[in-house]
Amino acid sequence: MTDSIMSKAATMEIPINSNGDTGTLQEDDSLEQDLQQVMVSGPNLNETNIVSGGYGGTVEGIIPTSSVTGSNMHHSSSSSSMAAEQTTRGVAVEKLEYMKKWGFNTYKCTKQMISERFGRGSRTVDLEMEAQIEVLRDTKKKYENVLRLARALTNHFYNMVQTQHALGDTFADLSQKSPELRDEFGYNAETQKLLCKNGETLLGAINFFVSSINTLVNKTMEDTLMTIKMFENARLEFDAYRSDLDELNMGPRDAVTMARIEAAQQQYHVHREKYERLRSDVTIKLKFLEENKVKVMHKQLLLFHNAISAYFAGNQQQLEQTLKQFNIKLKPPGAEKPSWLEEQ
Repeated sequence: MTDSIMSKAATMEIPINSNGDTGTLQEDDSLEQDLQQVMVSGPNLNETNIVSGGYGGTVEGIIPTSSVTGSNMHHSSSSSSMAAEQTTRGVAVEKLEYMKKWGFNTYKCTKQMISERFGRGSRTVDLEMEAQIEVLRDTKKKYENVLRLARALTNHFYNMVQTQHALGDTFADLSQKSPELRDEFGYNAETQKLLCKNGETLLGAINFFVSSINTLVNKTMEDTLMTIKMFENARLEFDAYRSDLDELNMGPRDAVTMARIEAAQQQYHVHREKYERLRSDVTIKLKFLEENKVKVMHKQLLLFHNAISAYFAGNQQQLEQTLKQFNIKLKPPGAEKPSWLEEQ
C-alpha cells in the first residue's frame, strides 16, 4: 500500500504558486483514505452494479443489474409465450376454416353425385371427350393383358433356357465319361449350348419389349388417367355449384338471398375456370398419349416379331442384328439379379 501511495505521489503534478514556490503535497493519510474509498466503491465482480455517480457516488445511485435483467427476461418470456400462443391460435383457425370449406364442398359434391345417380340432377356432358376416355381405359386393359402374357412368356422361356443350359452341361460331362458315346453326347451338348446362347439373346429382346410396355401402361397411361380423374372431380364440383346457383336463382330475391346468389356466382366462376383448365389438360394429354403409343408400339412390335422369327428360324446372325438395330445390350452372365446395394 505504501509503495503504491508513493508511486502515485511521485507521478502527481506539482502545482506552482504565483511566487514560484512549490505547493505542499497532500498528506499520506488523505491518499490512503482516497484509495480505500476507491477500493470500497469499485465494482464487485460477483455482483455487477450500474453506478450512476462514479466510484464516489452514493448508495442511492447504484442499481443492481440483476433486477434489470430479471425484468427484461420476464418481459421477453411473456412476449415469446404470447407470440407462440398467437401462432398456435392462427394455425388452429386456419385448419378450422379449411375443414369447414372441405366439409361444405364434400356435402355439395355428394349431393350432386346422388342426384345424378338417381336421375334427378343434370350433369355437364362432353360426348367426344368421354368417348376418348372410354377408349383409353379399354386400351389400357388390353395392354395390361399383353403385358401379363409377355411376362408369362418371359418366365417360361427363362426356365427353358436354364433347362437347356443344365442339359448341355450334363451332355458335356457324359461325353467325357462315356467314350463309346463321346461324339453323340458331344454334338448334343454343343446344340444345347447354342440354343441356350440364342435363348439368352431372345430373352434380352423380350425383356426390352416388356419394359417398354410396362412404362407405357403403368406410367404414361396412368399419368393421363390421373389427370382425367382430376378433371372428373372438377366436373362434379362445377355441376354441384351450378346446381346450387340455379336453386338460388329460382328462390325469392330478398337481401339475404341476393348476397348468397352473389357468393354462389363467384364460386361458380371459380369452379368453371378449374373445369375448363383441366378439360384442356386432358385434351392435350390424350393427343400426346396417342402419338406416343403409336410410336412406341410400332418399334416394340417390330422388335418382337423380328426377334421371335430369327430365333425359331435358327438365324443367330439375324437375331443379334435385331438387338443391335434397337440398341439392346445384353447383361453379362450372372447379372440377372441386382445386388443388394442396387435394390436399396
